[in-house]
Amino acid sequence: MGKSTNNDISPSINFLGGGTQITGNITSNGDFRIDGILNGSITSKGKIVIGQSGKVEGELVCQNADISGEIKGKIIVHELLSLKSTAILNSDIFTSKLAIEPGAFFTGTCNMNEIPGQIKKELSKKIETTPEKEPVKINS
Repeated sequence: MGKSTNNDISPSINFLGGGTQITGNITSNGDFRIDGILNGSITSKGKIVIGQSGKVEGELVCQNADISGEIKGKIIVHELLSLKSTAILNSDIFTSKLAIEPGAFFTGTCNMNEIPGQIKKELSKKIETTPEKEPVKINS
C-alpha cells in the first residue's frame, strides 16, 4: 500500500449549523454552508453558501458564493458571487461575476476586474498551504 497524502482526500460538503458560533479561521477543500455565526475568515476551494441566518465577520475567499445572510469583511470570489434578496454586506468585493437580487443590501466597494496581484498571491498561498493550527472556540 502506498502512502496516503492530503491529495487523496476528496472534497466534502461542510456545514456550520444555526445556533452555533465559531471563533477562528476555517480552511476547506470542499463546499461550505454557514447558517450559524463565524467570527474569523473562511477559505474554500469550492462554493460557500451563507444562509439567511448565517453571519460572517472576517474574510471570505472561494470559487463561488451564494449569500443570503450577513457579512462584514473582504470577499474574494474567483467566479460568481450571488447576493440573494436577504443579503446584508458591509464589505469590499473582488469577483469576476456578480449577481444581485432586488432587496439585497451592499455597502462597500466592488472590483470586477482581475483580482489584484498581491491578493492573488495571498490567495494562492492560503489555498495551497496547510493553515497553522489555531484554537477554535465553539459555542452552541
